[in-house]
Amino acid sequence: MKVYLLTLVLLYPLLVFSQNNNAPSSYDIHDIKITGYLQTQFQQAQTQGISSFSGGDFAENSDNRFIIRRGRLKIDRVDKYSSIVFQIDATQNGLQLMDAFIQLHQPDYKQVKFTAGLFNRPFGYSIIYSSGYRDFPERARMFQTLMPRERDIGGMVTYQPTRAFHFLTADLAVVNGSGLFARDYDSKKDLVGNLTFKFDSLAGKKFHIGFGGSFYKGSVRNDTQSYYTSSATGFTKHTDPAYEGDNFKRNYFGGNVQLQYDSPFGVTTLKSEYVAGTQPGVASSSSVRGSVASTSFSTQPATDLYLRSFEGYYVWFTQQILKTRFNALLAYDVYDPNSKLSENQIGPDNLSTAGDIKFSTLGYGFTYMFNNRVKFTFYNEHVTNAPTALENYQKDIRDDVFTARLQYRW
Repeated sequence: MKVYLLTLVLLYPLLVFSQNNNAPSSYDIHDIKITGYLQTQFQQAQTQGISSFSGGDFAENSDNRFIIRRGRLKIDRVDKYSSIVFQIDATQNGLQLMDAFIQLHQPDYKQVKFTAGLFNRPFGYSIIYSSGYRDFPERARMFQTLMPRERDIGGMVTYQPTRAFHFLTADLAVVNGSGLFARDYDSKKDLVGNLTFKFDSLAGKKFHIGFGGSFYKGSVRNDTQSYYTSSATGFTKHTDPAYEGDNFKRNYFGGNVQLQYDSPFGVTTLKSEYVAGTQPGVASSSSVRGSVASTSFSTQPATDLYLRSFEGYYVWFTQQILKTRFNALLAYDVYDPNSKLSENQIGPDNLSTAGDIKFSTLGYGFTYMFNNRVKFTFYNEHVTNAPTALENYQKDIRDDVFTARLQYRW
């Protein structure tokens, strides 16, 4: 155990950088380094063919599966004035580019970095936190809806003082707004800002706290002559030839906090984020399944836009068990794509659809660190939705998912 703990202490400076997706493995000058991780898992769903935020939808006739959830290979290099990061994801679905960015910095003024390329949008806490280090299998439903696959292409300025205000980090990015696939479909650009504070080693080096706030100011182009706005009674349709080509607001505001306490019983952590704002979506239909109706677009939406006020949050709790390699996990997250409309009001009479239904997820399980590279995760998600007047959504859907994952990180 002493050797294991010593290894973690020696690797800690490397881990700090690795946990941030928008950084190389280390800012120490080095030639090419190759790092990465592989996550292979078995999943069991309550029902065949369910829509799921636990690694994607299940096939129509399947309620269980083996999948490669993530297969990341990251290459980075750092010299005196710049660094480069290139990361791919290899799974059963094929090969996909995940990160490709260049960072510029001045050795005599290390507080400022400029990043250009494909990188994680700097919003909140969990978006830029690496999935290879996160205790919980997936990010919360709200982030998978608002920022699918987390990345976008553009430019970013980061400011992090090195002395008096070393606890502060500020990011400001300009991005296409079309996400990972990075094919912009209009002339507008989106603005993303993040301000974080982190205080370590308080209360005799036992208590650690971090918190911050974020904003996303963007838009979505309307490709039709109509759009819908939500209210407490449903949706109202607006039609005018002038609406074709208009850009409607896509604005988010969020806050987050992270607490950690090191006790004789083990490390205890509590992390939470809250996000609210305006999300342009579409109506659920035969070709747009349920909650996908409120997902951010990677291509130009072909149908009328539905403008929804949303809110969502998550709470993650982890407890190391008696300073062993076991960690108990407990999570709760909620995403309400239409906060103006209650579930008992959702139905065909007021133009609402399955894209307006609120979902909550209670997750629980544990992880076991076999060593500093190999981790086992066993996790169950109990997903609930309130009954509505919509067909197929008049009672809670049976869409719980159990995940058993094996991860190797190098």
